[in-house]
Amino acid sequence: MEPFETLFDTLTRTQEAPPLWVMLACLAAAAVAVLSPPVWRWSRGLVTIAHEGGHAFMAVLMRRRLTGIRLHADTSGLTFSRGRPTGFGAAMTLFAGYTFPAALGLMAAALTGAGRIVLLLWITLGLLAVMLVFIRNWYGALALIVVGAGVFAATWYGNAIVQTVAAYVGSWLLLFGSVKPVLELGSRRRGGRGSGQSDADQLGGITALPAGGWIFLFMLATIAAAGWGTWMLLPVEDWLGAA
Repeated sequence: MEPFETLFDTLTRTQEAPPLWVMLACLAAAAVAVLSPPVWRWSRGLVTIAHEGGHAFMAVLMRRRLTGIRLHADTSGLTFSRGRPTGFGAAMTLFAGYTFPAALGLMAAALTGAGRIVLLLWITLGLLAVMLVFIRNWYGALALIVVGAGVFAATWYGNAIVQTVAAYVGSWLLLFGSVKPVLELGSRRRGGRGSGQSDADQLGGITALPAGGWIFLFMLATIAAAGWGTWMLLPVEDWLGAA
């Protein structure tokens, strides 16, 4: 039982919150990763992994048959599932794509804010491993292996500072990175450059709410998550108490 007790202690131990300047530096790094076009070309791939993972997770939850996931070098992706093309299950599977990165960001922020950083890193590895089973192209597999290797290195070899920085930057990257694709989607539609095959367009085709309404809901959900997650990551309650 001792190895299991050691593993349990490792997963449940808490780490102290870093100094405020470290938090703000992590916030700035995540903001640059999202706002800087050259960096966003790379960091967006992480958001795409979460996006397609959301489709896959919801498809399984809605009892659809998940048949595969593809991740592409242009940071796009596709998730394939079999089931009714309309109805609640199909709508929820489509809705999960743009909102799941924000949901993961909230979970990461909650665990990071509570000091459960090691647990967060191991959960991330588990999710990547499960997703890898359903990948159906070489680039997608390589992308997940590279990301997983980075998380594993931080978890297994990194000290508390490295793990803390990884958790804070990763949390904010998911939170901020969930908003930008929705803004881009809305911009493409306003500019007449939409393909008509986006998640919002497909939702508009199978529900009474038009695509623009779904984009608005995506925006509300992702902005709210970014604000709430930032509240959990920063010591806002301590600031209010001091005031």
